[in-house]
Amino acid sequence: MLLLLTRTARPGPLAYGICQTGCNTVWVACVAAAGGVAGVSTGGAGVPASILACNSAQGVCMAACVAAGLLPTL
Repeated sequence: MLLLLTRTARPGPLAYGICQTGCNTVWVACVAAAGGVAGVSTGGAGVPASILACNSAQGVCMAACVAAGLLPTL
């Protein structure tokens, strides 16, 4: 009976989505603080280093979301 009442843990697509949303929210704020508009720059030579740093940090954050998506959740 107890076995029927327990829930199984599965990888978390919800955790993955929440993580990505957090990364994107911080990225938009970072780019705005650097004087840019999120999604406008292409990463070319004319883009300020501060915005490129925001883009790089977002990439690291998004990669970390893969781990969040693989962690078991209820």
